[in-house]
Amino acid sequence: MIEKIKSVLARYKELEDAMSQPGVAGDSNLMGKLGREYAAIGKSLPALNRFLDVSKRLADARLLVKTESDPDLMALAKEEIETLEPGFAQFEDQVRLLLVPKDPNDFKNAIVEIRAGTGGTEAAIFAADLYRMYTHYIENSGWKHEIMSSSYAELGGIKEIVFIVNGQNAYGQFKYESGVHRVQRVPLTEAQGRVHTSAASVAVFPEADELEVQIKPEELRIDVFRAGGAGGQHVNKTESAVRIVHLPTGITVSCQDEKSQIKNRAKGMKVLQSRVYDAMLRQEQEAKSASRKTMVGSGDRSAKIRTYNFPQNRVTDHRIGLTLYKLDAVVNGDLQALIDALAMADTNEKLGVPLPPLAVEDDE
Repeated sequence: MIEKIKSVLARYKELEDAMSQPGVAGDSNLMGKLGREYAAIGKSLPALNRFLDVSKRLADARLLVKTESDPDLMALAKEEIETLEPGFAQFEDQVRLLLVPKDPNDFKNAIVEIRAGTGGTEAAIFAADLYRMYTHYIENSGWKHEIMSSSYAELGGIKEIVFIVNGQNAYGQFKYESGVHRVQRVPLTEAQGRVHTSAASVAVFPEADELEVQIKPEELRIDVFRAGGAGGQHVNKTESAVRIVHLPTGITVSCQDEKSQIKNRAKGMKVLQSRVYDAMLRQEQEAKSASRKTMVGSGDRSAKIRTYNFPQNRVTDHRIGLTLYKLDAVVNGDLQALIDALAMADTNEKLGVPLPPLAVEDDE
């Protein structure tokens, strides 16, 4: 553990030296990438340095007790041990958590996609509710977001929306939201008061930069078409909407929110680049671990991960068996308790601590 801490401190110094080089300082993408890692290690530095100091003091005191013949020095050494030992085991556990390998993507911006699933109009309304929940969480976190693409339905529903979350550790927090979200409630369209079940899917990607994904022009097919939906006189007048297809992977992105074809193309390329990067990451994860689908932090996006039960004011995360009876607060953006619990379960899984039994889904 001491050697691991020393290697982390050496990496911190290496990053510091690298960022002071003129070639790096002039490259905003590389500077941002190194800076995120530097800042992440920097947060752990006080605890790591203190652990090294306490470990050395304990080792020196124990050595004195074994080898020193002077009773006064032995007494001082024993006193030092009695002072430091009681809380050292707990402190060691805390430092061990800090040494769990961090995903370098955690510190990036996040691109979030929400799509209405089964349930017709009610599913689209639920997708809109999820979007509002996330915007409240983003505001509470002091972050910003920008809509990249959207498609709306009747009664204020959302068929699909893609937005980018700009903020420190945005992906590290939002990544636990990937999967199928399920709602149980009486829909606005239900005349007889029956509870219905609908669903919406959420996919979260780390924002990619040009250093990580280089897409060649010949790998793209770009189509332009007239935008549809609400938008005044501009809509259906000019071919401002853009559809971009990445030929090697078949990944397709459409963007029509902006009046400018150039702006739509730029937004579409940002989303496409991040989707291609995410596909690369998931391929690597599958190659490294056959059990990837059971992992909290990078699980199967087709799996039902959470149920929002409005009649009981209950939200259940099925991955970790956590149920909270404060759905009203959660849908207003109070997500931190859920995300913290998922992050802890993810860390425990990396440390080899088994996850709790999965929560049983009810299909009322």
